[in-house]
Formats: sequence, structure tokens, C-alpha cells
Amino acid sequence: MHDGCSDLLYILFPLWAKEFSLSFAQVGLLRSAYSGALALFQVPAGFLAERLGEPRVLAAGTFLTAVGFFCVGAAAGFVPLLASLVIAGLGSGTQHPLSSSLVSRAYEEGRRRVAIGTFNFSGDLGKVTWPAAGALVASWANWRWAAQGIGTIMLAAAACILFLLPMVSGGLAAPPTPAAPGRPAGGWGIRDAKGFALLSAIHGIDNGSRTVFFTYLPFLLLGKGARMELMGLALGLTFAGGAAGKFLCGLLSERVGVIRTVLVTEAATGLGILLLLTLPATPALFLLPVLGVALNGTSSVLYGTVPELVEPERRSRVYGLFYTIGIGAGALSPPLFGVLSDAAGVPATLSVLAAVILLTLPLAHFLRPVVEGKPGPARIE
Repeated sequence: MHDGCSDLLYILFPLWAKEFSLSFAQVGLLRSAYSGALALFQVPAGFLAERLGEPRVLAAGTFLTAVGFFCVGAAAGFVPLLASLVIAGLGSGTQHPLSSSLVSRAYEEGRRRVAIGTFNFSGDLGKVTWPAAGALVASWANWRWAAQGIGTIMLAAAACILFLLPMVSGGLAAPPTPAAPGRPAGGWGIRDAKGFALLSAIHGIDNGSRTVFFTYLPFLLLGKGARMELMGLALGLTFAGGAAGKFLCGLLSERVGVIRTVLVTEAATGLGILLLLTLPATPALFLLPVLGVALNGTSSVLYGTVPELVEPERRSRVYGLFYTIGIGAGALSPPLFGVLSDAAGVPATLSVLAAVILLTLPLAHFLRPVVEGKPGPARIE
């Protein structure tokens, strides 16, 4: 539901750009308002969860997201939209670190990457259905009805989380763990600083490039002559491929290894975007599900690797830090690429984006000794 809220915005951007006469840079700022607020609240959410428990913090965050979308539905211009998306983003900042921590703890001795991949797959179900439903409602009524409807659904979800999640997560709560001799109780618990830095750098590029791609994909397709009604289908196809990619790449990494999986998915993403630029609108629709597999598949592998570098009792806060780095990159990137789009056009921007994505290949090479060998002694206290 939270992932669906985030990616429904890609349907709304062209509608807002037309109604409020927004530039590409302003569209990028709207994306950054949501992603930036989401990124900034993830580490505090991890600390709050250690005191209050994941269910309470998740319920409060979902309620705040509902309030934000109610405000979006009433917004009358660029500034109110910006403020409303900040509110919604702050609420959604609770979801990634706390849910990932719960899932990884549940599969402490099991196939954690497969479990994380399945968890991410459920998020992509929202990415597939919500943009398609939002496009349908926006074309049938208007975008304000779509935003208000999301607010209503998220409000109901907050109540369900508050009352139902404690029933199933009680046995997954992390008990307070006494500090090891010579290690502060409040430390981050990162076992390998170099490995975590490389993993975070790949995550930052991967998430930032994915956010830029989805922000400007509707504008690329509109420039190719596609109708607005096809935007929901186009994003739905891409997210469907992404859902399959997150699940399949979690399985693939268990068989062929983390590094090989990352190399394949990132290379396929960069080359796929370049191919997309050359295709007319209709053939591009057939490429989008395949591109979605590569575009979203990397994340499951990265998320599932984090626990191997972190002390179990510190996973909530470190997942918060990890997601903050990735989504922070996703917040900063759209306005920068929006300025480039205003100056050179969307196709040129996506060509630059493809080149940036390929920078992850040497980073993955340097990460290989950490992931496939044993983490070194470096520790962030």
C-alpha cells in the first residue's frame, strides 16, 4: 500500500504539470518532496521502533500518509502540493526500515533473500495496481478523487495495522541486547564499514536512477505519441516486470551469487533504457516489462545483504540508514535531471541516466570480496 502511494504519483505528475503549468524542474521537486521527507524520517523511525515497537510506529506513519493524500486532493497549486507530499512522505518513511527488519528477523536462520524478495514483490503489487486504478479514476472523474480515495484506504489500513500486526509480530520483537565488552550500547552495529559503504553507494545510484526513470517515463511516452490513457498501462507493465524481478532476483542471488546478479541487472537496465529511446510508442510498451525486471530486481539482492553486515539488534536503525541513503538519492535526483530535461529534453536526460547506472558495475566488482568472502574487522560504532 505504501509503495502504491509512492508510485501513483507518476500518473499524477503529467496531470499536475498541465493543470498548474509546471516545468520539469518543478515536477522533479514534487517527487523530491515526497521522497525527501520519506528518506529523512527513516532513521528516526528506526529509533522510535526500538522504544515503541514496530506496529505502533507503522500505524502512526500510515495514518500520516492518509492525511497527506487528503491534503493532496484539496491542493490548489504547486506550493500546497509540495507541502502535502511532504506530510505523506513523512508517514511512508516508517514502512521500509521497520517492515524489512521484521521480515529479516522472521527468517534469521532461513532463506532471507528469498523472504525479502517476496516482501518486495508484495510492494510491487501495489505499484502495479494503484497507478492503473489511479489513471482509471483520473480519466473517469479527476485526479482529486483518486487522491482522496487513497487517503480513505490508507486511513483504514492504519487501523488494521494498529490492531492486527501486534498479533503476528509479537514473537518477532527484538529483545534488548546487552552491549558487548568494549562496544557502546548505542552503536550502529555495522560489522564492515567498507562493505556497507559500497552497498549503500550501489543502492543510492540504483534507487536514484529508478526514481528519475519513472518520473520522466510518462513524458517520454507522451512525446512518442502515446495517449494519456496508456500511461497507467505503461507503468503497470513496468511495475509488473519489477514485481517479478524482485522475486526472481532474490531466488537468482541464492543460486549464482549477489555480485553476478547485480552485474546482470544493472547492465540490463542501462542498455534497456538506451534501447527504449530508439523504439516507437507501441514497441516500447512490450519492452517495459522486461526493463522492469532488471530495473527493480537489484533492490531485493541489496536489501537481503544488509543483515549480513549488521548486528541483529541494530537492524531497524541500520535499515533506516540504508533506506535513507537510497531514497535520499531518489529525492535529490529528479530536480537535477529535471533541469537537464528543461535544457536538453527528456530523451537526452534518459541517455545520461543510462550512463550513470553503468557506474554501479565497478562498484559491484569492489564489493565482491566483502560479500563472497568474510567481512573485515572494520566496525562503525
